[in-house]
Amino acid sequence: MSQNIECIAQWIDSRDSAAFDTVLPVGAHLVAERDGYEHHGIYVGNGQVIHYAGFAHRQRRGPVECISIGCFACGCAVTIQRDASPCYDGEEVARRAGSRLGERDYRLLTNNCEHFCSWCLFGECRSAQVEACMKSPARAARTLLKLMLLALFAECRTAQPPAQAV
Repeated sequence: MSQNIECIAQWIDSRDSAAFDTVLPVGAHLVAERDGYEHHGIYVGNGQVIHYAGFAHRQRRGPVECISIGCFACGCAVTIQRDASPCYDGEEVARRAGSRLGERDYRLLTNNCEHFCSWCLFGECRSAQVEACMKSPARAARTLLKLMLLALFAECRTAQPPAQAV
């Protein structure tokens, strides 16, 4: 069961990050719905999320980093994923997430943002998205094509020179 939190930023003053703590428990597993996939992170308090940046920094693999919940959402809806029986309490989940800050070993199929969150919560690396793609090659191909097109589109947008004023 997921709890939608996309409207939180609309009623909490963005300068008061601690206000998120009244709505989000420390150690919460957050999921941002992106176009074609889900992005995962761990809420660590004070409006901050630790996540695996993956390919957020273009083709270069990004690190495990701490960012604001607004940056994590990236304009998308964010939900709390209620995982059944995590092995650790919220504070320990957040500590485990923090222990990997700066790590730069992102691998789409074996060490992505969902693997990271699973490790923080359960001590094992798993990704339901990767498992679903492995069971359905057609789904995997569609997802990969969509991600490649999104990356190409983002690259084209950033490569265009700014318009000159006339």
